Amino acid sequence: MKKKQERKKGIFKYWVILIVLLGTVFGLAPLLAKNLKFGLDLQGGFEILYEVDSLTDEKLTSDMVDSTYKTIARRIDEYGVSEPVIQIEGENRIRVQLAGVKSPEEARKNLSQVASLTFRDTEDHLLMTADVIKSAKVGTDSTGKPAVSLQVKDKTKFYEVTKEISKKTNNSIVIWIDFEEGVDSYSKEGANCGSEGSRCLSAARVGEAFSSDVIIQGNFTTDEVKTLVSNINSGSLPTKLTEISSKTVDASFGESSLNKTFTAGVIGLTLVIIVMILTYRFAGFLASLSLIIYTFLSFLLFWLIGGVLTLPGIAAMILGIGMAVDSNVINFARIKDELRGGKSLKEAYRLGNKNSLLTVIDANVTTLIAAIILFIFGESSIKGFATMLMISIVVTMLVMVLFTRYITTKFVESNRFNDKIGFFIGGVKKKEKLSVLAHHKTKFVLCTCICLVLGSIFLGMNRLNLGIDFRGGTSVTLKTKDSLTENKIEEDIAKMQYKLESFAKENEDTYTIVLDNILEEEEIASVGNYFKEKYDASVDVGVVSNRVKQDLVKNAIFSLAIAIIGIVIYISIRFTFFYALASILTLLHDVLIVVFIFSIFKLEVSTIFIAAILSILGYSINDTIVVFDAIRERKKNKYNNRFKDREALKLTVDESITGTLPRNIFTSLTTLIPILALILFGSSEIATFNIAMLVGLLAGSYSSLFVATFIWEKLENKTVGKPPKKKWYDMDEKEELKVKGINS
Repeated sequence: MKKKQERKKGIFKYWVILIVLLGTVFGLAPLLAKNLKFGLDLQGGFEILYEVDSLTDEKLTSDMVDSTYKTIARRIDEYGVSEPVIQIEGENRIRVQLAGVKSPEEARKNLSQVASLTFRDTEDHLLMTADVIKSAKVGTDSTGKPAVSLQVKDKTKFYEVTKEISKKTNNSIVIWIDFEEGVDSYSKEGANCGSEGSRCLSAARVGEAFSSDVIIQGNFTTDEVKTLVSNINSGSLPTKLTEISSKTVDASFGESSLNKTFTAGVIGLTLVIIVMILTYRFAGFLASLSLIIYTFLSFLLFWLIGGVLTLPGIAAMILGIGMAVDSNVINFARIKDELRGGKSLKEAYRLGNKNSLLTVIDANVTTLIAAIILFIFGESSIKGFATMLMISIVVTMLVMVLFTRYITTKFVESNRFNDKIGFFIGGVKKKEKLSVLAHHKTKFVLCTCICLVLGSIFLGMNRLNLGIDFRGGTSVTLKTKDSLTENKIEEDIAKMQYKLESFAKENEDTYTIVLDNILEEEEIASVGNYFKEKYDASVDVGVVSNRVKQDLVKNAIFSLAIAIIGIVIYISIRFTFFYALASILTLLHDVLIVVFIFSIFKLEVSTIFIAAILSILGYSINDTIVVFDAIRERKKNKYNNRFKDREALKLTVDESITGTLPRNIFTSLTTLIPILALILFGSSEIATFNIAMLVGLLAGSYSSLFVATFIWEKLENKTVGKPPKKKWYDMDEKEELKVKGINS
């Protein structure tokens, strides 16, 4: 009786832990949502990508790019935009995102101006411009204290000015950045000169004339000197900014996208929880509570690292729900296998946890490889997607694996479910007979080959409908109450003397127009104003230049290749090369199926499509690894890692397909639910991503069961009946040397 009471107290403690955690989640969730930074696609605004070039023959350096970056940052501060995003991409590009900007034309004009450095006297008369100096460097004065070293280019001019100033009573030269006549003056700003946010950078006393490089000294700290050097260089920098792509998103578009995506996320998460509980009863209930904690922690980590949430980022989060559920499904399936074998609940739970852990790790690591590649080679919103995907994987391991297992273990150890196994984890059927589907792998693969041939024919005829990301041009999205037709828009475009590439109606009030032309700054404003005035429309304009297009194509191909190589290496290490080869051929099948579907239905291929393809790689390899893990385990336990005949090989493959089929179906279902929710209720901005994921998920679930196993079986056939090959690290066993008096 006493032990029973103690167990009840112990279980009560864990109920309290869960209730406190969930209370904290629901209490902090509104506050977190309020403080999250949203991208342009969720709140509207303006994005521009600049290429930085040198104005002289001097080679562009990282210091020059960094100083240009700081100049842009200072201009944004003056413009008053809250929480701007400024990123240096590659060697010579700077991306600027200004959420909430209502006048893109004014922002564009202000940002593209080069900083102006001037030297003035204390009465604000212009003495010299940045032309007289070459650059500024961090240096030291005669006493070794931090100082600014000015390298003088026009020494004659510098000598003349310093000579005149040295004779005056107020013998100071004031250095200004972006001095504005009638607004700035030393009399008003002198006290703040050199402080953060002031355009007055420094006021240096001049005691004599100088005809060489000079030192600006004072009571500076090292950081103050570095800041002053950066400011001087940004104003005297021989660089120019070339706009190579831009995008504007109307605030109404952003608000609509956010609301739709949030609704889709809540619906998807709710349906997944319902399915989990109906299928796995109490264990599913505990996993569902962990899923809520998982979702909150994923957003919390994203906020802590200063992430900017975009539509692709939310898609990655919702997608991560399927991965998080999968980690529990693998575990629950293993537990049920042990229960079928006659084990007690405690023993089945212990063995199930132990046997499923490596499978979960393998499945998540391969997805992590794809996410890392996306982060390294992706741009802007794709980086956000990759960041959220990586966070999802980390949180899955912490919450859905470690925490869920810990809590569930405590309930198992209470012994309250020993005679209520069905209530704890759902029905446990007797060992399944070999699935009829497993006997028809060859027929499935034959049908697959036919589909691939037909798909190739369609691809040759239709090609791919490449978006402006991959072909360059201008995309205009209109939201209006007027009913528009292609003929009407064609007349408008012809009137503006542009070439209409395509016209599509997204929904009842939204239309997408693609122009073959790459519009310049003035043209973007003109096109936007035309549609606003004629149709009272909200207008979004996106421009991609040929340079950006070429880089996107190159990065897309490169990132796919690197991801595949990374996956091959990992699977070869964890399994064998045959498993890796079968996996890659299977992934190729999945990618081709998605490409063929996009070609047949002429769906647009954009940068988010590449994110979908890499996500499909991660998801498909996840499924494939689970099947291969089952094959490897049966091969080791039943045949000591050697198949003596082909019948044993075939039986092992068929048993593995049968054993993993329920898990495969359930995981596909729980991942399909949030994707379908996004398609039905989410924003049209990521519709192509969701469609690609839907097709890829179905193709991956099918191929991991039938295509991957078929290919691996054919490869493994070559080793049947042969002794295993020795690895390079295996040592030959040699007879011990007998030495008289020592070991004989």
